[in-house]
This record gives sequence, structure tokens and C-alpha cells, in this order.
Amino acid sequence: MTDGTTQPATIRPFATAVLLASALALAACGGKKGPEAVTQQTAVTTIGVNSYLWRASLETLQFMPLSQVDSAGGVIVGEWYQNPNIPNERVKVTVAILDGALRADAVQVSAQREVMQDGRWVAAPVRAGTVQKLEEIILERARTLRQASLAR
Repeated sequence: MTDGTTQPATIRPFATAVLLASALALAACGGKKGPEAVTQQTAVTTIGVNSYLWRASLETLQFMPLSQVDSAGGVIVGEWYQNPNIPNERVKVTVAILDGALRADAVQVSAQREVMQDGRWVAAPVRAGTVQKLEEIILERARTLRQASLAR
């Protein structure tokens, strides 16, 4: 049954409710600032950390599977990696990019190491200098990426 429009009478109240809810939602955006807010939201598509450090970190950890990659928060968590040449040892690496600047204190690496003892994995100390060496590799690669982009 229709009332002279193209919509059945039962659909019109629902459509009116949807339009009213949409209008209220738009009004809550702040009136004139609505389009600017939408523009600012769509502009947030870049990563939240230094892009050179981010790319360098991903390239440095490409040898291991990754369990978490959060470009907005700047965190990369690797899965346990077992070198085929050392079957009774495995390592797990986490990289955190702490700043938008390309600085040495903007990257933090942590590592865990386990060794196989009596058929189970047991925590073991990470070899001295491993974390520092990974940080140096990441920083050097980030500097190289930056220099290459400036040369273009």
C-alpha cells in the first residue's frame, strides 16, 4: 500500500529516522568545521614514525617472520627465528621507533634468546652487543635511505 509516493508507508518512517540520525551526526561534527575535520582525518594515512627508520627496521628484520607490524605505533615484533645452522637456539626481536626524527635514540631494539635443553626451550642471555649491533644496522640503513631520497 502506498500513499502517493514511490515509497511504501512502512519504509518512510525508517528512512526518516536514518536521515535524522545522519543529520544529528553531522551536526555533532561542529557545523562549519565538518569538511575540514573530514579532510584532516583522510590526511592521516601516513605512518606515525620516521619513515626511514621504519623502512630500515623492516629491511633489517626481513630474515625472520613478523608477528606484529604497527606503523602508527612504530612497533615491529618478530616471531621466534631459528637459524638452520644453529638448530638448538632461537631468537625473537622487537623494534620500537620512538620518534619522528632520524636520531639514534629514536630506535629501540630488544631481543630474547632461548636454547634447547632436555627437549624444551629455556631462556638464555642474549649475546653481548647483539641489540646494539641491530640498532646500528637500522640507523645506518635509515641514513642511507635518507641520503638516497635527498639525492633525487
